[in-house]
Amino acid sequence: MRPSLAALALALLAAPAAAETAAVPDLISGARQLTFEGTRAGEGYYSADATQMIFQSERAPGNPFYQMYLMDLTTGDVERVSNGIGKTTCGWIHPKGDRVLFSSTQFDPEARAKMQAELDFRASGQTRRYSWDYDPTYEIVERDLTTGQFTRLTDALGYDAEGAYSPDGSKIVFASNRAAYARALSDEDAARLKRDPAYFMDLYVMDADGANVTRLTDTPGYDGGSFWSADGSKITWRRFAANGATAEIYTMNADGSEQRQITDLGVMSWAPFFHPSGEYLIFTTNLNGFANFELYIVDTAGKRVPVRVSARDGFDGLPAFTADGTGLTWTSNATSTRKSQIFVADWDHETALASLDAAPRRAALGLPEITVADLKAHVEALASEEMQGRLTGTEGERLATQYVADAFAALGLAPAAPDGTYFEPFEFTAGVALGEGNRLEIGVAGEGETLVLDDDWRPLAFSATGELPDAPVVFAGYGLDVPASGDTPAFDSYEGLDVEGKWVLLWRGAPGDLSEERRNALSRYSSLRYKASVAKGKGALGVLFTPPPRETEFPRLPRLAFQPGAGVTSLPLVAIDRAASARMLSNLDEDLDALTQALEAGEVVVRPLEGVSVGGTVALDFERSQGRNVLARLDLDGEADNPALAIGGHVDGLGLGETAGSLAKPEERGQIHYGADDNASGVAAVLEVAQHLAAERDAGRLTGARDILFAAWSGEELGLIGARHHVEAIKTRESAEHIRESVAAYINMDMIGRLEDNLIVSGLASSPVWAREIERRNAVIGLPIETSDSPYLPTDATAFYLGGAPVLSLFTGAHGDYHTPRDTPDTLNYEGLYDITRFVALVTRSQARAEAAPEYVEVERPQPSGARQMGGVFLGTIPDYAGDGQKGVPLSGVVKGGPAELAGLQGGDVVVALAGQDLDDIYDYVRTLNTLAPGEAVEIAVERDGARVVLEIVPGLRE
Repeated sequence: MRPSLAALALALLAAPAAAETAAVPDLISGARQLTFEGTRAGEGYYSADATQMIFQSERAPGNPFYQMYLMDLTTGDVERVSNGIGKTTCGWIHPKGDRVLFSSTQFDPEARAKMQAELDFRASGQTRRYSWDYDPTYEIVERDLTTGQFTRLTDALGYDAEGAYSPDGSKIVFASNRAAYARALSDEDAARLKRDPAYFMDLYVMDADGANVTRLTDTPGYDGGSFWSADGSKITWRRFAANGATAEIYTMNADGSEQRQITDLGVMSWAPFFHPSGEYLIFTTNLNGFANFELYIVDTAGKRVPVRVSARDGFDGLPAFTADGTGLTWTSNATSTRKSQIFVADWDHETALASLDAAPRRAALGLPEITVADLKAHVEALASEEMQGRLTGTEGERLATQYVADAFAALGLAPAAPDGTYFEPFEFTAGVALGEGNRLEIGVAGEGETLVLDDDWRPLAFSATGELPDAPVVFAGYGLDVPASGDTPAFDSYEGLDVEGKWVLLWRGAPGDLSEERRNALSRYSSLRYKASVAKGKGALGVLFTPPPRETEFPRLPRLAFQPGAGVTSLPLVAIDRAASARMLSNLDEDLDALTQALEAGEVVVRPLEGVSVGGTVALDFERSQGRNVLARLDLDGEADNPALAIGGHVDGLGLGETAGSLAKPEERGQIHYGADDNASGVAAVLEVAQHLAAERDAGRLTGARDILFAAWSGEELGLIGARHHVEAIKTRESAEHIRESVAAYINMDMIGRLEDNLIVSGLASSPVWAREIERRNAVIGLPIETSDSPYLPTDATAFYLGGAPVLSLFTGAHGDYHTPRDTPDTLNYEGLYDITRFVALVTRSQARAEAAPEYVEVERPQPSGARQMGGVFLGTIPDYAGDGQKGVPLSGVVKGGPAELAGLQGGDVVVALAGQDLDDIYDYVRTLNTLAPGEAVEIAVERDGARVVLEIVPGLRE
């Protein structure tokens, strides 16, 4: 026997065609057609105990329209529950099962005449395209199933329909365009109401007896098809665009608050229904073709791309679950007549959850207004486990940047990367790993020992590589070389020690038995890199670092963690454990405890280690990778050659703490560094400002003198490399010294999620416009603001300022969770983030409309503290601390009128030698600066355009 068309269609629904199988999970089983009688049937909804189903069907004799029917699913009996007069739609069964509601035109005096007119039309053989009739005489009716009595629950001119009881039966949510009939309309709206009554549809809620009607939505375009969540706390519905061309799925709280857009498919998505678990919705969409409506599911937060459920040409829609979530009903034209009937099937909830978990994450776009809910949704998405900390160059960064690009696209922002996409790629050194052939051998008193790699020893990430000649070892205690400062005397661990051509054994850290003031002074020079630079300057062949004998927090061996922008030294540098260093020191014929006490007390103790030698090989593999910025442009119809206003934040994070920037506790290492504050908070704000201003533009309330460039930078945690790449690319394309022809100003948001005492706003000195903007825009918001003049900050704003654009940077302060796995979404102050985002939106709006671009002011860069302290010597160079591992010290610029400018140095130079000292990195540079005297000329060598240029510079005295 040949299978029927319905059977074939059901087979396609339950087991998609081969081309679809991989994309469509098998979520339903046992699919079968439930209704057969009449011309068509649809909108089947279960009772709370799944023993009954209410549905609409064209099957009543003498009535061509839908009437309402109730099917007993235990016996199969069907009873008409409407009175057979007029039209009906949208039935629902009360949770107690003793009554039903639906919408009906039975009270319309013209109801019978309209029935006859439709019968006559059909009898004539004429046909018309199917469309829904928003008859203004539709009213919501309740029928008592015991007495058969009808109760009219609404009595207002307009289409009142699409009603559903709340789970406890106390409320009814429904759709209506009654407001359009109750007020005086403009000529335009009056014509629209006649032509398109759906445009005026909004959602209402009332008591179950029809009292206390409250309006929930008031938005141009159709709001309708609403249903409650199983716990009654939420409502879902469909919202049509004002032109009726598209519809999206929304949810809100039962009181109408926190309205959230769940889908952004840009097609006709409608008929949403909550799964009883509350974890996802099922809905209907024609995403796969104008006339091909399919079932999809989407998580109730809208965090994931919707997952397709059905896969066949035709109509499958109007789905609803049983109360226990194991059964599904829907309306389909997978019938022999191609007319819609009701189908039922079993539902696989666990597979649905797994399918949603595997679906790509999407940007959560809610209301055009800036909202706490949307900010939180963006933070939770970016700081999720799926994003794995968003380390630049990883899959987590790819997912995060895709999330931002999808959001920009959904908002209608134009791609702004040079290649016409949203993505601006850049290459960088991503990390370091142990290479093949690492070997370290120590000799003590004629006995050799090969240390075990990664157990007894490990090369440092910035070590020189290659063969290590076997050479003697000297001990220089803590290896410090600290210049005198004020009343603080100098300290030289190498006093009287010859290290030329020898290995130096050094303890990590600084002496512990000192006054806090003295310990702090020495600690600033105690980093491994600075100590390595000092040893190099003394002529050492290489350095062995080991923990001091005292109990300290030092791990046995430093992690092999790449330090972005720091490059490598020309010295082999290795770490050894305490046991290996103790064997070397045991060759000394003296009391080691006494020696240790002297060193901890700050005495200089140096010793040649007679009979001790070291040799071997260091092999490191430096890994190259690619990251990407996300760039989008909001066109405000300004002059084409006006520079854009840029606003951004960095999207990257620390991943699992693989880089040297992690401050995770030992027990937290290897965990996801979620980066909710740093910097999901900033990117969330960028997205909300973009959404708000795009909506303002689309509504005709925002035009500007300049466009707005929205950006999510990557590589910030690796040294601002994404923003720096963007700035340098602009300068290269335009053959310009600065970027002001392209970027009028830049506003940066980095770590703005933990507002407590103050919002720190930095960069005021970069343009006189900022103080005025802060005063005027914060008068509206009322934030507690602390200002800072400096535009030189450890964030992406610095790349723009050094490129020639004024900057404003926002920051809510450091905290103990910074750069640890504890920086999670639940720790943020979302109300504070909301206020900051609104403030930035106002500043951005103001500057986008300003005819004149903000004036750029050159500000002297303050000298860094710690290991980079340059004493009283002033050269006026601005080192580029975001360099990608090159030899020497790249310069971002020079201070106007300073010694460097007078000597002929310029931005883009790489300083490779100073005062006769070759420079590997910034640490060599700082160490050498500390030896210079103000007013005494020295040579400085730079690489410029591939050539070595030697200049004379006269150091100044810092005031």
